[in-house]
Amino acid sequence: MLSVSNLSVQFGKRVLFDEVNVTFAQGNCYGIIGANGAGKSTFLKILSGQIDPTSGHVHLEPGKRMSILEQNHNAYDEYTVLEAVVMGNKPLYKIKKEIDALYADYTDENAEKIGELQVEFEEMNGWNADSDAAALLSNLGITEDLHYTNMADLDSKLKVRVLLAQALFGNPDVLIMDEPTNDLDYETINWLENFLANYDNTVIVVSHDRHFLDAVCTTIADIDFGKINLFSGNYTFWYESSQLAARQRAQQNKKAEEKAKELQEFIQRFSANVAKSKQATSRKKMLDKLKVEDIKPSSRRYPAIIFDREREAGDQILNVEKLTATSEDGDLLFKDVNINLAKGDKVAILSKDSRATTAFYDIVAGKTTANSGKYQWGVTTTQSYLPADNSEFFQDNVNLVDWLRQWAKTEEEREEVYLRGFLGKMLFSGEEALKKCTVLSGGEKVRCMLSRMMMLRANVLMLDEPTNHLDLESITAFNNSLKNFKGTILLTTHDHEFVNTVANRIIELTPNGAIDRYLTFDDYMSDKSIKEQREKMYAVTA
Repeated sequence: MLSVSNLSVQFGKRVLFDEVNVTFAQGNCYGIIGANGAGKSTFLKILSGQIDPTSGHVHLEPGKRMSILEQNHNAYDEYTVLEAVVMGNKPLYKIKKEIDALYADYTDENAEKIGELQVEFEEMNGWNADSDAAALLSNLGITEDLHYTNMADLDSKLKVRVLLAQALFGNPDVLIMDEPTNDLDYETINWLENFLANYDNTVIVVSHDRHFLDAVCTTIADIDFGKINLFSGNYTFWYESSQLAARQRAQQNKKAEEKAKELQEFIQRFSANVAKSKQATSRKKMLDKLKVEDIKPSSRRYPAIIFDREREAGDQILNVEKLTATSEDGDLLFKDVNINLAKGDKVAILSKDSRATTAFYDIVAGKTTANSGKYQWGVTTTQSYLPADNSEFFQDNVNLVDWLRQWAKTEEEREEVYLRGFLGKMLFSGEEALKKCTVLSGGEKVRCMLSRMMMLRANVLMLDEPTNHLDLESITAFNNSLKNFKGTILLTTHDHEFVNTVANRIIELTPNGAIDRYLTFDDYMSDKSIKEQREKMYAVTA
């Protein structure tokens, strides 16, 4: 279907890919993974022809069509929503425009040409194009009243859904998507997971959403050491098998038959979980063929995220009474919210409006004031807050050691060796610790903020979209650390796996109060009675 031969990419002296050979077969969904800077997005751009490799070539089987999820959200602003979707099938749209142009200047001479084009158009199911596009849009939450709206007039989050519909339209033979779940809500991501799990053609996707990768991928394409290696199974299987390989490599004295037995037990355990997946049959066959030599340890570096507490909190954590907040524009974000946090609570704070969750954190963190109501922290609690926007922390042009020193409490903590210890855990080792904080990437800033939080040793962690900008390695390490944390957590994230494995309580903020349940995220979102309650709670009040 799609193959890459002897592909090399070099920028100056840096070699990104070195003689890569890989084939993407029909019916498989490939998850492209790799550390930040490994070249994931570059590889997708090479596959789609947006950039050329230094050497080698990409071959798409003749007669096959490739579709790419558009990253430029303003690229189709001059078109209507429905037309933008139909444009996803370029050959069909081209014929449609030719027919329209010939009809606009109709003569006896071009009547025959119109007839030929209409036959070709019919063979491509062109007469159903608008209705098929409308159905896709509706499935993605774009209501019919918006189908003839100009793209320029759409909210940015709705544009993302339209561009997703455009990529999916017309059943492309190869579908390429870079971070398709960004800016999508839970329901839309769930629909996309089901759609791709049943998709018969080739899908190649880059995503930091582990739940999404697990739900849709039959194969992981790992970019490591300048090569791309294919591994059967989804992301979790790749991660666990690479960890197993690393352990086995460290145990040099273990005999080959013992390693083979350990692998077989691992596969059997994983196969039991695979049975629950949407693509269980094909994955089970792949796992049965796996051999010891097929799994390899990864060169990935995982940050050591460990949250210790200076002291254990008492039974009184946080009490919130009748808290109400509006946005700067006067929109009601949440009203009359009552919460009493108990010891051991790990709470997912949800809302359909992200401004509501951020406002809640800013209020209880003492950064802003509520319109009405009150809150009180327990006297034994200490809080540490990771805001969605951390820009205020990186205004001064100081190196990372001096940056972290701002939160030192003792002379020992002010020592450079002590500070470098926290930074080293976040992969800022050696000269990296002397970088200026004003030149950091988004992911580096979050890792610095995590160093700060670890150093504060709070017993309550507040996390507003903590996975933003982080790579899969950091997200995985972060996720594991929160599962092991013994204190209280307030968490808002779009990372499905993160919230589902950490939170034991869900609180959803709405303009008509809060919904509060001791459930996992999956159970909360699948509960029909809660779904009905949510619809009522979000209804606009008079």
